[in-house]
Amino acid sequence: MEKILKAEYEATLKIGEKDLACAVLEDGTRVISRNAIFKAFGRTKRGRALNESRVPNMPSFIDANNLKPFINSELDCELKGIEYISKKGNKRIKGFKADVFPMICSVYLDARRAGALKIQQEPLAVVAEILMQSLSKVGIAALIDEATGYQEVRDKHALEKILEAYITKELMKWQKRFPDEWYENLFRVRGIEWKNNSDRPQYIGRLTNDIIYDRLPKGVLEELKRLNPPSEDTGRRKRKHHQFLTPNIGHPKLQEIITGTNTLMKISPNWRKFKDHLARAFPKHGEQTEIEFENE
Repeated sequence: MEKILKAEYEATLKIGEKDLACAVLEDGTRVISRNAIFKAFGRTKRGRALNESRVPNMPSFIDANNLKPFINSELDCELKGIEYISKKGNKRIKGFKADVFPMICSVYLDARRAGALKIQQEPLAVVAEILMQSLSKVGIAALIDEATGYQEVRDKHALEKILEAYITKELMKWQKRFPDEWYENLFRVRGIEWKNNSDRPQYIGRLTNDIIYDRLPKGVLEELKRLNPPSEDTGRRKRKHHQFLTPNIGHPKLQEIITGTNTLMKISPNWRKFKDHLARAFPKHGEQTEIEFENE
């Protein structure tokens, strides 16, 4: 017998003028209650007359025969619904996976474009259009996550998985990861005289973070800085950031970025052109902000 999951997070999601009951289940599934769907489309959970022209085993908000050609197999399967237990554990709730919501809206909009709607269904298409406009910038799952507070939990779990993949639990032995050519090309595009030694200005480390480590998944550089803080005496870090990266995922990704940025510097006549190439080839997460450092 299939286990009935419990809601870990519940909230009322406001879309347009509609207040819809939603939840995130213990396995991370986002759901909208069956009552909320009926409410969104202004329909009642009525029964059917014997001779009524409706598709059997379909909820009444989408069971009209003229809508059937616009219901794909994925939606048809999901319309069977899902049952879950409320957060308090005192009742069972019937609902649908959140992805069903925009799919239902699409049925009405597709039917309207095809000229297949009946006069009495036109208001439902208008409702669907309004709801879809509300979802145009942010997906239904993101809206539910924000409404229920699951967003912080989701982001925390995602970060934990990233750090587990990229950050090693045991400090790796030092190996040369950056070839001299990489630094030579960096000095050239920055307009700095190249000196082949390891005693480089500290701001070169900041440039390296910007060019290389900040192109790793979000959160990795912050964790590297936490694990490898600068010395209070010298201001320099005792280890190299790459010594804290995993050999199976962290180091290959690091090498990919080093090789790629080295090539970009080779074909770039100056710093500005290189930063343009860099933003296209290895974009950062979120906003693209340029980091400029004055020549020292």
